[in-house]
Amino acid sequence: KESDGRLKDVRTDTAKKLLKLANNCKGRRRESAPAGGQYIASTDSESAPRGDWLLKEKPSVTFDDIAGLEDVREQIALKMIYPFTHPELAAKFKIPAGGGVLLYGPPGTGKTMIGKAVANEIDATFFSIKPSQIMRTKVGESEQLIDKLFADARSQPRSIIFIDEMEALVPARREDGSGIMQRIVPQILTELDGVRGKGRGHLLFMGATNKPWQLDSAVLRPGRFDEKIHVPLPDPAARFKMLEMYLAGRPLADDVDFAELTDRLHMRSGADIKGICDKAAAVPFVEAVKGGETRVITRTDLLAVIEATPPSVDGDELVRYERFAATGDFD
Repeated sequence: KESDGRLKDVRTDTAKKLLKLANNCKGRRRESAPAGGQYIASTDSESAPRGDWLLKEKPSVTFDDIAGLEDVREQIALKMIYPFTHPELAAKFKIPAGGGVLLYGPPGTGKTMIGKAVANEIDATFFSIKPSQIMRTKVGESEQLIDKLFADARSQPRSIIFIDEMEALVPARREDGSGIMQRIVPQILTELDGVRGKGRGHLLFMGATNKPWQLDSAVLRPGRFDEKIHVPLPDPAARFKMLEMYLAGRPLADDVDFAELTDRLHMRSGADIKGICDKAAAVPFVEAVKGGETRVITRTDLLAVIEATPPSVDGDELVRYERFAATGDFD
């Protein structure tokens, strides 16, 4: 309603297509739903919703697509890549393959991209999960889905289970906690205990969280998450590279200075920086669509968007991440 001219026509046409797709989805859900009940993903071995979590294509993301994080990448390589790419050396020095790694840090810092890059590097099947795909209120159903997930992963020659928002799936348990969490947390812990061991080095488990202080303490013990890796906000070099990546191929004015922008983007996450570049590019685009003269992206455009876009990361949480990285204590 707030668009004009050609832009309004394009958006109206897109909205109609999306509405049609949504209606088709509703129809398919009704066809799949049990009579008189809400649709629930089947856990039968032949019809389980493995498409909910399995990326059938190997991820195309590589470590070259991830700006900065050199220390993180080296820790990941030592734990999850070198034992696979140099198996004879790993055996000689008794460096185990497989196991669990927890990635923690502010949102938007590339934790999921790291998981995909590892899968690409070692040619592994990538199982990407969110807690909402597993959580079920019916007794026993969540446990069956968890069991199926790990069984599917073990059936692959090499696989990575990546679970985002781990704090929602394995929260700190309390005596008055919900019944479903009292069942799911032990199930996850049991599966983690089974990730490592003889003949199990082909399965890697990666968890990601923005709120590690909300995790159940039992999941942080050695043997479950053997490595806890802090994924921080991008440093100046990484911010500079992100600007090069996200503004590449876009028409830029001569007054755009990446070094200046890098300084202005202090405390911004990678997701923040990408969003700022996209918004700045949209300014001259919308002007042109509305009949204005086509122009390049200017320094003024970028600085205005930066000024109007506060950091998405809270400073107090940054202190907690850094304290844990240094001492192992969040409090």
